[in-house]
Amino acid sequence: MARYLGTVAKGIRTPIIKENDDLQKIVIDSLINASKNHGFEFKDKDIVAITEAVVGKCEGNIVSLDEICLDLKEKFPSKKVGLVYPILSRNRFSLILKGIARYMDEITILISFPSDEVGNGILDEKVLKESKYNLNSLFTDDEYYDNFGEYLHPFTGVNMIDVYKNIVLEENCKIKFIFSNNPIDILKYQNDVINCDIHTRYETKELLVNRGANVFGLFELLNKPLNNSGYNSKYGLLGSNKSTEEKLKLFPEHGEKLVYDIQKELKEITGKNIEVMIYGDGAFKDPVGGIWELADPVVSPAYTKGLDGTPNEIKLKYISDNKFSNLIGSDLDEALKLEIKNKKENLVGNNLSLGTTPRRTPDLVGSLADLVSGSGDKGTPVVYISGYFDNLADD
Repeated sequence: MARYLGTVAKGIRTPIIKENDDLQKIVIDSLINASKNHGFEFKDKDIVAITEAVVGKCEGNIVSLDEICLDLKEKFPSKKVGLVYPILSRNRFSLILKGIARYMDEITILISFPSDEVGNGILDEKVLKESKYNLNSLFTDDEYYDNFGEYLHPFTGVNMIDVYKNIVLEENCKIKFIFSNNPIDILKYQNDVINCDIHTRYETKELLVNRGANVFGLFELLNKPLNNSGYNSKYGLLGSNKSTEEKLKLFPEHGEKLVYDIQKELKEITGKNIEVMIYGDGAFKDPVGGIWELADPVVSPAYTKGLDGTPNEIKLKYISDNKFSNLIGSDLDEALKLEIKNKKENLVGNNLSLGTTPRRTPDLVGSLADLVSGSGDKGTPVVYISGYFDNLADD
């Protein structure tokens, strides 16, 4: 029988998930109910993707602002600190900043421009081009407000410098902003530093440590239990989300056991070898706002081994337009299928793979799952993906 479907991704609705719920049971029951009610069958190499938000919630991997203060007390007794490259996000960083300001007497924040690490703008780039400043400049908050202070983000309608300033002041802490694309400029103001960047965190920390700074990355704050509390995350506060006005949900720590336990139980129920992953932000960039979605330290903190590696695909368009340019119809289809079946195990650097995406499979699948589930009110924290590893030669 001819096949007319390739990859299919379905958002799976679940009950509202709370702390200490049996997430494994909820995921499996929801999948089985969806299969029965919507008439799809489980197949080998299909994928179950679970959003990290519900994993962290069930784990109870939550910390309070007062716990942030306790950890800072051990690391920064001076109560003065410089923050390097925090992203501009009310969900991701505003509560972290509130906790830091609650303990500190004085904070200096180094902000990159014209946008933060993930693409959130802080000034009008047209105004920047017409000003005396350039990307190599260092300027202060007074200069920022004189030249760029009227800027409002086109999506949120707020100025995040104002937002962060007010958060710190409300905690009775002094605040100063500097704007630079060179992280070592923070050392002109503070020697105690928290580097808050995500994807360049290790390089930034090394750069500052080599210049004699006392540095802790955001990933090193609350990255182990404090005073016998139950939380634990190797990413520390990195990848955390606002839970309440006083609490943060940390990025999942114990996901590997969960994905393999779910895979094992699905095998027992369905007889199929199904891959399982936990996913956070997808790795893609908004073409209008310029925002790179990936504010988590990784796309997937845990996945079963069948998702490891990168795609090994040939580019059908390239082959059909070149090697088989004289073929049409069924002859072309059969030639392409044979080409797929005989492809090498590793096509890196081969013209046959030109135009295919050179990315890790868990990053690709996690990005797909993030787009399907959304981040709002769809109520589908589980995504079922079928046929992801299929190709034209599969009958």
